[in-house]
Amino acid sequence: MRSLVTLPKAHLHLHFTGSMRHSTLLELAERDGIGLPSALTDQWPPQLSAVDEKGWFRFQRLYDTARSVLRTPDDIRRLVREAAEDDLADGSVWTEIQVDPSGYGGLFGGITAFTELVLDAVAQATASTGLQMSVVIAANRIRHPLDARALARLAAQYVGRGVHGFGLSNDERRGTTAEFAPAFGIAERAGMLLAPHAGELCGPQHVRECLESLSPNRLGHGVRSAEDPQLLELLANKQIALEVCPASNVSLGVYATLEEIPVRELTAAGILVALGSDDPLLFGTRLAGQYALLRAAQDFSDRELADLARSSILASQAPEKLKLESLAGIDRWLTSGRGTMNP
Repeated sequence: MRSLVTLPKAHLHLHFTGSMRHSTLLELAERDGIGLPSALTDQWPPQLSAVDEKGWFRFQRLYDTARSVLRTPDDIRRLVREAAEDDLADGSVWTEIQVDPSGYGGLFGGITAFTELVLDAVAQATASTGLQMSVVIAANRIRHPLDARALARLAAQYVGRGVHGFGLSNDERRGTTAEFAPAFGIAERAGMLLAPHAGELCGPQHVRECLESLSPNRLGHGVRSAEDPQLLELLANKQIALEVCPASNVSLGVYATLEEIPVRELTAAGILVALGSDDPLLFGTRLAGQYALLRAAQDFSDRELADLARSSILASQAPEKLKLESLAGIDRWLTSGRGTMNP
């Protein structure tokens, strides 16, 4: 089998704190005397489920605990640099990292100062690793829609200067999607990619709500769109790509097994599917691992995996020159000899 780490690909679904290395989490927690639950230490990666609000609360609590170890600007720079190093090692040629500045502003001088710190860290990571990166500013569904408007206006200030997209994350069962439409209108007028989460914990009806209210270009997850053939046709016609995260889907109970994740159904409908790791700190698997999971669980061929990598490039906000080079690299990967490297 061909090595999946040499397959050029884009990483389009990666949350900020969730990109942290487990070893870094442990080191920073020890430095500042922060106690970590066993789910983040000797029982890592944690056993998770988000099929009900209690399960989501536990997941969110672990995420918040991980975020609490980020205390200094150097911690932020380290997180971004290591995320870039890990993605580069997994074959990423372009990484889009998603962050909600509201969760960090209190410790780092406000949301504007924190955003500038992240953008500086991204520029430094690109310079040191060679991996090109960009930022999606994401609002939080459990906060007030007015907070989302403030973030959209903030993100608009940095379009073309490291920020390219606007998202909406957290438990999609919370909040009213239509109330976030004004924030997405601000982002759209600023020329940003619109990429809210939908179709993960909720089914296809919430995907339809997002399409009607937020006019997305891409959807975070969206995997449960497969339950509605007419919705699949609509997504394909609108050319809305999906960011599918296999390890996350099983860990959070969206699907019971990897075999159930309907990636082939989505691609057969003509939809671009980009695999993402979501939060490798909590799910234990990084970017190339998502491809390896489909190879192992669903017997995806190298050609099918190359098609997914190609979709990730096409759905990305990477510069056109990089897209063309990466697509050519995927073609070369397919024509290369088979190796035995893992994953």
